[in-house]
Amino acid sequence: MAQTNAYLGFDFSTQQLKAVAINEDLEVTHQSVVNFDLDLPEFRTIGGVHNNEDNWTVTAPTMMWIKALDMLLERLKLEGVDFSTVTSISGAAQQHGSVYWKKGAEKILKEISPNKFLHEQLQGCFSVRDSPVWMDSSTKLQCNALEEATGGAMALAQLTGSRAYERFTGNQIAKFFQSRPGTYDMTERISLVSSFGATLFLGQYAAIDLSDGSGMNLLDIHTKDWSDICLEACAPSLREKLGKPVPTCCVLGTISPYFVERYGFSENCKIVAFTGDNPASLAGTQMNKGDMTISLGTSDTIFLWLTDPKPSLSGHVLCNPINSEEFMALLCFKNGSLTRERIRDDCAEGSWQLFNDILESTPRGNFGNIGMFFDLMEILPAIVGDYRFNKNNELIQRFSKEVEVRALVEGQFLAKRVHAEDFGFKIDSSARIIATGGASTNKCIIQVLADVFNLPVYVLDIANSACLGSALRAKHALLGEDFSYQDMFTKPLGIQLSATPAKDADEVYGPMLARYRILQERVIKSCSS
Repeated sequence: MAQTNAYLGFDFSTQQLKAVAINEDLEVTHQSVVNFDLDLPEFRTIGGVHNNEDNWTVTAPTMMWIKALDMLLERLKLEGVDFSTVTSISGAAQQHGSVYWKKGAEKILKEISPNKFLHEQLQGCFSVRDSPVWMDSSTKLQCNALEEATGGAMALAQLTGSRAYERFTGNQIAKFFQSRPGTYDMTERISLVSSFGATLFLGQYAAIDLSDGSGMNLLDIHTKDWSDICLEACAPSLREKLGKPVPTCCVLGTISPYFVERYGFSENCKIVAFTGDNPASLAGTQMNKGDMTISLGTSDTIFLWLTDPKPSLSGHVLCNPINSEEFMALLCFKNGSLTRERIRDDCAEGSWQLFNDILESTPRGNFGNIGMFFDLMEILPAIVGDYRFNKNNELIQRFSKEVEVRALVEGQFLAKRVHAEDFGFKIDSSARIIATGGASTNKCIIQVLADVFNLPVYVLDIANSACLGSALRAKHALLGEDFSYQDMFTKPLGIQLSATPAKDADEVYGPMLARYRILQERVIKSCSS
């Protein structure tokens, strides 16, 4: 029997390297994982990283990622993946990490022997052994300099999609150049972790894609090219060291002969540009234009598909991984599930069932009461503490337990709608919300989400969405630019309708949304005074 075409997706995440194989019908046929701490103890990582003694510098061993790939491919082979059927490969990686290739490394990549593992042959290819990763926060001085060079934080956000962030790659490169100029000069190419992964499969330097590239404080998100003013502010000869960025759907070339000879891949297997884990997750959720994805976890994270983004000093605008002419926004809220659990413990005896019963016992709109609960210093907006307002917009000390529970849930979703709209999100009759994460299984909470946004909410029950999104992108890239990503799906993958808004939802929450904006501004002013 003829074997169906297969597509592989990889995810170089912080703690693991994962892989998913799908068939022509988009069904997951195989998946495997390598855990860095457990499977590669010789690198002595904790949570996949090394924390420097200064508590600001956080890195990961570059060779660990390569050895993990060697290990993962062996596991996939043992699990029965027929590599000869793999038509294309793509991948994702933790965003903002950077890899520094030494001069001459590409020559070694092109000449590696199929008789040895990759990690045995690439030992001398890197300027630095450990790669800066997204948890690093040691570049405050470089961030200040970049914002000054571009006319301020807001000017930089409008240009690159984000103000200067310490983990962003441009600032990491600036620190590398300033602290080790000789080593910087010996660096031939700088990759993101995503393009580094693609490079291994391609056997030559892979281009940085636009979507992950727009998380560097270096890419002009409007022209889709590196910003000269940002490059010059960070380090010399940087354009040459980064290479030309490409659309995320770009086919970079065919797989390296190393993988053909060692693992039996077809010599025609295509390598599609790798991207960041957040853009890949957007692809994995099967979002449509105008949709919103919300992950309800320890932190609550929102992905928006935008046509006309409005960058700000909080949150990020990236090039869209599905359609490079459009955009995605990423908004993070620190006070997610832990705050919900705190109110559950205070008001519902630690029981989610009692919490849900209380939530359902109170009406939509909560008698006009509005609450804002920030256990940690929030990002959007930068405030901390609990704030309770009655129907007359008066700040009060406490609510009843019933009012407190609904005030928490409504307040969290009102905040998300306010900030999503500020970034350019427009509620359209065809739009959907796709919910993931732990709280997405709570139908009472999801009902409030549907009501506050006046949109249907679908719950996504798929593990490893970044990995799956990479496999799906691997197939989509071969179909051509004119083939819509959404047209690949004859039926949704793991998406179920969970809640539809009540008929009076807009009537109730429209006025509350306007009040929330006014009250939030009042809180911000009181905290800053």
